Amino acid sequence: MARKPEGPLRRGWTTGACATAATAAAYTALLTGRFPDPVTITLPRGETPSFALALEGHGPGWARAGIVKDAGDDPDVTHGALVIAEVRRGAAGSGVAFKAGPGVGTVTLPGLPVPPGEPAINPVPRRMMTEAVARIAAEHGDPGDVVVEISIPDGEKLARKTWNPRLGILGGLSVLGTTGVVVPFSCSAWIHSIHRGIDVARALGLIHVAGCTGSTSEAAVAARYGLPDTALLDMGDFAGGLLKYLKAHPIPRLTIGGGFGKLTKLAQGFLDLHSGRSEVDFDWLGDRLAEAGAPAGMVEQARRANTAKQVLDLASGAGIPLADMVARRAQATAQGVVEDSGVAVEILVFDRQGGLVGAAHGW
Repeated sequence: MARKPEGPLRRGWTTGACATAATAAAYTALLTGRFPDPVTITLPRGETPSFALALEGHGPGWARAGIVKDAGDDPDVTHGALVIAEVRRGAAGSGVAFKAGPGVGTVTLPGLPVPPGEPAINPVPRRMMTEAVARIAAEHGDPGDVVVEISIPDGEKLARKTWNPRLGILGGLSVLGTTGVVVPFSCSAWIHSIHRGIDVARALGLIHVAGCTGSTSEAAVAARYGLPDTALLDMGDFAGGLLKYLKAHPIPRLTIGGGFGKLTKLAQGFLDLHSGRSEVDFDWLGDRLAEAGAPAGMVEQARRANTAKQVLDLASGAGIPLADMVARRAQATAQGVVEDSGVAVEILVFDRQGGLVGAAHGW
């Protein structure tokens, strides 16, 4: 994950906002032959940003406009992508219909906000585009029956850097956004993907899912249990985002896998495991060693250590099951979040090679 820069950060615009602006420009051109540039739209919270057009074209019965997405200072994989809307006449009385063009995915699994077979254009962007069409239609006395095709050049390639393939969204990116605004480093897109992963797993009837801090622990958990991709939730540092959503949308078994350092932070009570937002407390680790009967010299070494791995190596060399102790404390933190939901949590601690070094089993 990119590190948050110092100082004030610039907000950006979601893919859904860009698609709405492109749709408004294209539909206006379809009706008048002229593209508004810049084009202004209204976001769900009443903001009225304007967007410069990067592409325009029209012909008999169609018009196309494109906008380059500006995600502000957020490390968004779609920053700089060209979002294109092509608007064509639809059948009388059909209203606004949506189509996935090149680079926009199609939903293939249940549990997502739109059903299988539909373009991966989420409900809020659909509503924004529909409302923009209705406003422009009213201004020009048009019925507003159109087909809106959204495309994102290179979107299929960009989608490989997202969780879309694991969520069963094939062929490209999703058109997302609930406010139209990208708040830098809010990590909302990542947490959104965790939630959608849980939704898909529940819709598929899965009873065991895993949230891991990285690819090594994820591969180890998947191999241990033979879990399908749809059971692997991309938790990363966002243990809280995973656990809080599972409390409201439970799945019976959750395995959390990760390295010793990250899971030490969960054991300490942190739900955000990112290095910029939580730290390993070496005094805390020293206290755990003291509880286990470690000699005072080893406890003091742990308190002065530079890395969590140093402390784990000290404990392992002395035969002290520190990783198991951390796993039990991490389990208590996680189980406290999902309390009374019916979710049983297991914690597995792995070394950098994917070897299991500590565990707290939940079933």
